[in-house]
Amino acid sequence: MKPQLLARLGIDTGGTFTDFVLVYQGKLQTHKVLSTPEAPELAILQGINELGLAKAVSAGEVAIIHGSTVATNAALERKGVKTAFITNRGFKDMLTIARQTRPQLYRLETQPKMPPVPEEFCLEVGGRLSADGKELQKPDNQSLQSLVEQLELLHPEAIAINLLFSFIDSRHEKWVAEYLRKNLSWQPFICCSHSILPEYKEYERGIACWLNASLSPLVNTYLLKLEASIAPSTLSVMQSSGGTINARQAADKAVNMLLSGPAGGLAAASYLAKNLEIPGLMTFDMGGTSTDAALLDKGNIVLSTEGTIGSFPVGVPMVDMHTIGAGGGSIAYLDSGCLLHVGPESAGAKPGPACYGLGGKSPTVTDANLILGRLRPESFMGGEFQLDNEAALKAIGKISEKLALTTEEAAEGIISIANSHMAQALRSISVEKGYDPKKFRLCCFGGAGGLHICALADALGMTQALVPLNAGVFSALGMLLAPVKRNFSHSYQCLLANADQRDIKQLFTELKMQALDELNQEHLANAEVLIEYSVDMRYSGQSSSLNLAWEGLEITQQKFHELHKSRYGHQLHIEPELVNLRLSAELQKQQYNLQRWTNPKPAKIRKKLCLYGFDEKVSVHQRDELNVEQVIQGPALILEKNSTILIGAEWCARTDQFGHLFLDKQRAWAEDKD
Repeated sequence: MKPQLLARLGIDTGGTFTDFVLVYQGKLQTHKVLSTPEAPELAILQGINELGLAKAVSAGEVAIIHGSTVATNAALERKGVKTAFITNRGFKDMLTIARQTRPQLYRLETQPKMPPVPEEFCLEVGGRLSADGKELQKPDNQSLQSLVEQLELLHPEAIAINLLFSFIDSRHEKWVAEYLRKNLSWQPFICCSHSILPEYKEYERGIACWLNASLSPLVNTYLLKLEASIAPSTLSVMQSSGGTINARQAADKAVNMLLSGPAGGLAAASYLAKNLEIPGLMTFDMGGTSTDAALLDKGNIVLSTEGTIGSFPVGVPMVDMHTIGAGGGSIAYLDSGCLLHVGPESAGAKPGPACYGLGGKSPTVTDANLILGRLRPESFMGGEFQLDNEAALKAIGKISEKLALTTEEAAEGIISIANSHMAQALRSISVEKGYDPKKFRLCCFGGAGGLHICALADALGMTQALVPLNAGVFSALGMLLAPVKRNFSHSYQCLLANADQRDIKQLFTELKMQALDELNQEHLANAEVLIEYSVDMRYSGQSSSLNLAWEGLEITQQKFHELHKSRYGHQLHIEPELVNLRLSAELQKQQYNLQRWTNPKPAKIRKKLCLYGFDEKVSVHQRDELNVEQVIQGPALILEKNSTILIGAEWCARTDQFGHLFLDKQRAWAEDKD
């Protein structure tokens, strides 16, 4: 008999902190510990012990949902396992040639990029399909045996098989994989492209297959180690698409975990937008290492199949997000011309910002906020983590001396540059995609977001913002709110006028059966399955496509024209074409209900401070002492255990019935009244 699950624990492993959100008997508890990048599971086990959950975990009474950075970091640092890449004869340079696009269009000379797979690990095999899936040649035994001999010499830990047109007919890939499993003297991880990304574009499919093959053994080792450490409690993992998957299935699909952590924050923001009936949110998740910007229209998470990790395209569905190297730990430095820069390099968890007192010497955004008085040493991490003001002064002093500025002026410059980087990231997911930021409410989360939200809203001309309750651990909360989810696709290329609606219905039925088969392995009794059908479409001759809900041939065609005009400012009077069919299947888990905010204590101002950059004194409040519908006029600092919020001079904040802070620009209020 399985033990009864009594608690659910969301864990988000970031570059600087590992965040925990525990829901037990309807109550929510949060926690943070410094991350341990060399062994991420150590920080997780530390947090479990500090939360007093060790006994419950050992009894199998906790369901753990985890957002992991193992796959992300390994991909960015090119530290995947040794992987062989196998394709058709004559195409072994596929990944090296790539798309021949220049990163800087008008630069005549560019630095050559290191190929994803070394030349000696790019291998070929016989066999060929035509573009319509007709078999032209079978993989012959001679080429298969030659392939085995080459692999025996190379002895890779993983093998990626990417044959032409395998998305139409996967038999050749399956034959090659089966032959290798039977004839190799060891058992490497073998990955076929048709099971990862069954879509056209051999380069993008090849990159997805290679990434999955090179990362999965690392993820598998990590997840199995973590799963063994928390057994018999259950372990699920957040996917880049905003849904969860059990750890056993996730181990073989590492490419689906590249945005595992940031997707958790969007899952929580989506839940919040729908429950609070907020029509549009622009979000930014500012942690210690990076900032992730995204847009939610009507509370819905937008997925993209044109994401990137480093310089590589990632064709699998992932949340549409723009990530930059600007976080609390981003390092400030001067170039050879004494020009000030911030990021993308981060101090991380170790040694961390100088003010952490863990050996860091470089000035960071966190040090700058401390010097400006916006970060309060007595409230950081609930007072459990002591900040070293002298170390921060010394670190930023290196910059201020060379620029002949005061320490505060240099710190303000660091903050301004970081804000500029983040504002540009927000523009890239709004203005550059046809959305007006002024029609959205800016929502921040992550430990550092609250200190910058008003400045970013001002930079974008926005007059509304939102700081959710528990914003400092919002991504970990999102792990608990995200549905169990699977995404599937199938290439279907033809002009819409030539499409057969019966064929499309049959293909969608096959995808649905595949989805239900995988979801049944989650063992969630009485869970409702939500199925969504969509298609990728474009005008003939275009290389990029738009995704929209499938509503039949005529309605979908009409909505494609409208979406194209909204996105690009024009539409063509020609027949569009279908590219891919997509299906999303979700199992809705038990939801965490928003708790009413109750504070029996009388609201009060702790004190007023003189802070650099403000003409009037800044009031200081404790967030857990605020009352429902309490209005706070800026400038103000609102302190809480996991983050700090800076309310600008022209802004005011209001606490809603659930404890969320709604921010509005006071000048906008005055104009409305007039």
